[in-house]
Amino acid sequence: MVELDLRILDYEHPDAERLIAELQAEYVRRYGGEDSAPVDPAQFAVPDGLFLVGYVRGVPVAMGGWRRHGSEHPDTAWTGGAAEVKRMYVAPGARSHGFARAVLGCLESTAAAAGAGWLLLETGSRQPEAIALYRSTGYLDVPAFGHYAETELSVHLGKPLSERAPRPPGEGDVSRPGPLGHPTKTP
Repeated sequence: MVELDLRILDYEHPDAERLIAELQAEYVRRYGGEDSAPVDPAQFAVPDGLFLVGYVRGVPVAMGGWRRHGSEHPDTAWTGGAAEVKRMYVAPGARSHGFARAVLGCLESTAAAAGAGWLLLETGSRQPEAIALYRSTGYLDVPAFGHYAETELSVHLGKPLSERAPRPPGEGDVSRPGPLGHPTKTP
């Protein structure tokens, strides 16, 4: 079994920058352009954010981070305080080893420890493997937010990180279909 060594690094660390460049190239292949969402590297600094790089035998192969979304963000104010996942990526040669799950699990636990009630994310419909990962780990459809809120190819998901996390607006007790036809459970 291959072990992943997760390290908290600066968003602008050279290993993070290399993986971010690979991820942007992946977006170009799938969508025809890079991710244009505004990202301030300072948003990923502890305690209001976190950025992880995963290494296998000293080689950077995975990454992901979260940044805080407070009640001042109108699209996510319903959360009472959330964190947003950004830059989740595993290099092609390192896939199918559970590294994305490991990164995501660490992001969830650190965001919860920092007081986030929800972990939110935006992904694209041309990334079915990412959507499958998120849904298999308990992510639900949430109201659209952020830079891609009005983008047709965007899929907005979230996971409550505590029993007391508020429900998304308009959520009832009945499951509803998600954007790709998968049922969505209410928290």
